Amino acid sequence: MRSSHRATPRAVVPNLPSLSLLTLTWLTTLFFTPLVSTVPLHAQSTEQLQVVPPPQHRAEPPSPSATAKELEDQGDSLQAQKNYLDAIEYYQGALAKDPHSAVLANKIGMSHLLLRHYREAKKSFERSIKTDKKYANAYANLAVVYYEEQSYGKAIRFYDKAIALDGDEAVFYNNRGAALFAKKQYDKASADYAKALELDPDIFERNMRGAGVQARLPSPEDQAHYDYVLAKLFAKNGLPDKSLHYLKKAMEEGYKDIKDVYKDEEFSTLRKDPRFAELMASKPVAIQD
Repeated sequence: MRSSHRATPRAVVPNLPSLSLLTLTWLTTLFFTPLVSTVPLHAQSTEQLQVVPPPQHRAEPPSPSATAKELEDQGDSLQAQKNYLDAIEYYQGALAKDPHSAVLANKIGMSHLLLRHYREAKKSFERSIKTDKKYANAYANLAVVYYEEQSYGKAIRFYDKAIALDGDEAVFYNNRGAALFAKKQYDKASADYAKALELDPDIFERNMRGAGVQARLPSPEDQAHYDYVLAKLFAKNGLPDKSLHYLKKAMEEGYKDIKDVYKDEEFSTLRKDPRFAELMASKPVAIQD
């Protein structure tokens, strides 16, 4: 078994609310859109969808004489190029030569996850965990599968295990926060987002640039509540610009308890900012007297 876990991908759940976008971090930022259909679709216009051909193999098959390390490195390169099928083939070749590698099993799972092959991804992450029961990334990535299947309770349990093994990873708290938010456990979600921000002050900025699994919020009210939670979090951490940004979003989305901003302790300093008074006086269109 490999004693060292090289830089391995973690699925990052997120943050910016969306019903349609899943993104994961790898060596570069990777994107795909989970739809009901298993056939990829591409928007030609606002009124038409074009069916995109399924992924195809592009690279030459792995060399039987290559070492496990060489095959893994090539798999990483193919993954970065979004050639997920080829990456899987190279990782599987590497795993055949190094069958006790939890890292390789995890990477195969990531490739399947990016292809929306949830059953295969789950099997690979479970193999990774079986190989190394202390490998936190595999638990966290298995949690993403359950999150995508909307099994939020199971996702939370696996994030719990990942955090118990490695409590210093901001993305684990960030991702668990999204699952908790989906279950409407807002206080716990807010606590996880606060911990993620404490560990990595830039984590929400990266999520805004797409480096995160996007939290599913089933209604405009939930989305408004989510933005209010982030506004409160940023205000508490002395980040008025970001707090005002999310507060404005919450108002525009019609957050029904917006008047709590005048009594929530987290906004005590922000309330002294002239821009706060201007924002509240502006009353975006969704706000009703």
